Amino acid sequence: MDIQKITLGSGCFWCTEAIFQTLKGVQSVTSGYTGGHKKDPTYEQVCTGTTGHAEVVEVTYDADELNLDELLLIFFKTHDPTTLNRQGNDVGPQYRSAIFYHNEHQKERALATIKTLTDEQVFDDPIVTEVTPVSEFYSAEEYHHNYFNQNSSKSYCAFVIQPKVNKFVKEFQDKLRPGTY
Repeated sequence: MDIQKITLGSGCFWCTEAIFQTLKGVQSVTSGYTGGHKKDPTYEQVCTGTTGHAEVVEVTYDADELNLDELLLIFFKTHDPTTLNRQGNDVGPQYRSAIFYHNEHQKERALATIKTLTDEQVFDDPIVTEVTPVSEFYSAEEYHHNYFNQNSSKSYCAFVIQPKVNKFVKEFQDKLRPGTY
């Protein structure tokens, strides 16, 4: 096994977590905060947009089972990487599209993926995804972990997360862990 970590921001971490938890090869997904200047930030502080942190997920995966290029493609296709500091109704720098890489290989593959998607004109607008080295990662408060699975009947889950998950499942069925969705 070739266990790797990458940290991804694509809007609300509840949405991102719900998608990456279901992938074959993913060992764990931890919601949290990174990219800012505030030490030990809370959710309430990050929500102000003044800490510099983004809502992110730290994905631990087996690169022998899920290669980085596949993981990055799923990342780009499950959010809008062309909107700056916004995903749907979630607005602010904490919701920015970002890849916080853990090594140079991840940086190179992220930039190459952006170039390929741009060259192939997959999106109508330019990709604004930040590609930057990971800084201190702060795990989110416990109630944020496994949020969608534990709160699927709440309105945000039903109206925002579930449609994203449905779209993801339709496009990436072959990448799902058996028994999910």
